[in-house]
Amino acid sequence: MTGSSEQHLLRSAISALSDAVPGDLRRSPLGWAGVREWEAAHGIELPEPYRTFVAEVSNGSLEGASVAHALLPLGGLPENWQSWKADCWLSPEPFDGTAVRKFTEPFPLEEEWQWEYDYYDHDEHSPLLHGIYQNGSVLLGGNHDCEFWVLVVTGPQRGRVWWLGDGCVAPYMDAGEESEPETDFVAWFQDWQADRGWWAEHLDG
Repeated sequence: MTGSSEQHLLRSAISALSDAVPGDLRRSPLGWAGVREWEAAHGIELPEPYRTFVAEVSNGSLEGASVAHALLPLGGLPENWQSWKADCWLSPEPFDGTAVRKFTEPFPLEEEWQWEYDYYDHDEHSPLLHGIYQNGSVLLGGNHDCEFWVLVVTGPQRGRVWWLGDGCVAPYMDAGEESEPETDFVAWFQDWQADRGWWAEHLDG
């Protein structure tokens, strides 16, 4: 893909993202200096179009009449992230929501994992479960006590949005359905702001 084509796709994505949230419900953009400072501090470069959206349009969003869910500011954590409930966590080691997140460590999965239906081996699965929640992603938002959305920033799933649930972790879109990770965040953000998608009935139930 040529540079001009990439720029055209990026600008189209930013336009779609901008249309998804009204101006009065946007947080102030972080600016390119702020984005680069955050990236340098954490040793990564954010995937597009999220990177440009945060820098130029809005560093997160607010809930409002036309927006169902707030998008967290870059590096932000929802309140319920730090108060994990025991019945959401199968690992014998409690989830530490205050621990430093490991952005440079790859997100450990490439396909859905429903551990509530698998035989759960604590020694084998606990480190993987901790890695899913701590490694290679930035948090985008959350619903209820045990369900969150993340954008993968490191590893083979870079640029894709994943749902972290209580007993299941799944990509928002099947990689086979969309060849470009950039479209993944745009589609998720539009559905998240409008409260529609395969997850909406589950999350609101």
